Amino acid sequence: MRLLKERLSSLSDKDLDFLIDTAAPEVSDRNRLKEILKEDEDFRERFITDEKVVQTVLYDEEIFLKISPHLFFEILLKKAKRDLSEAGYTIEKTPHMRIPVFDADEVIEFLKDEGHLFYLADMLSSFTKVESYSILIQIREGIWKRIRFNNMDIQSLRAFCDVVDEEYRFTLYKRIADLCLFILGLFPDYVERNYRYPHTLKKRPSLFGIQRLSPEEYEKEGIRFYRLAAEHQSIKDTELEELFWDFSENFQKAKKPLNYISEHYFRYSTKQRLFEIF
Repeated sequence: MRLLKERLSSLSDKDLDFLIDTAAPEVSDRNRLKEILKEDEDFRERFITDEKVVQTVLYDEEIFLKISPHLFFEILLKKAKRDLSEAGYTIEKTPHMRIPVFDADEVIEFLKDEGHLFYLADMLSSFTKVESYSILIQIREGIWKRIRFNNMDIQSLRAFCDVVDEEYRFTLYKRIADLCLFILGLFPDYVERNYRYPHTLKKRPSLFGIQRLSPEEYEKEGIRFYRLAAEHQSIKDTELEELFWDFSENFQKAKKPLNYISEHYFRYSTKQRLFEIF
């Protein structure tokens, strides 16, 4: 997935300045070093995984003023890959239990495909900004209805899918799948609390016509919409088709590093500040 990786992994001047200032502040020829970072993948990897860089990304509360969201999440995903390798297992949660699952090797293997890792970084970056839209659709002659939706609302996105022609649905399929993965990855506790009462485990009633989804339903929808994205005619025989099939077939493996980042690198207030949701 070389072309996909190149599209997602370009470093901005701000990113390059941050990497150099943090990992090699003593360098004299900054312009030459920037060129090397752009051209040499192994050299770039050493800078991105440098411990001073990682610690700054983890603890600097103004980090988004210094680097792009994509680089921020790429650094965290690569740290998660290393940390999971040392741990040897992942954790799966039930309402009352934390269960160790010895599947870390499979998750790491998924992340070794840099097309997967770079897509995850790009996907997470897209949720740092929430956008709202509205459109008018004709119900019947002379009668129109305005549909409002935002790209963090599964229900409105699915409703929008129903009223647009198939040729325009790819972006919606992708966004719905990404949203399911994002929420299950970074906010799994919210999903559980929003769906069930914590002590009785009974399902909470729907409010204002808004459907509550269980963790299992989020996963099912994520898999389904990645598959729909993979099957869409607009990306047939491209590397994106392969990518979305991979995510559909390996949804759990894609979710696990996000769970790890959420639990080990972020406080809840940090997630609220980064994503401004819920």
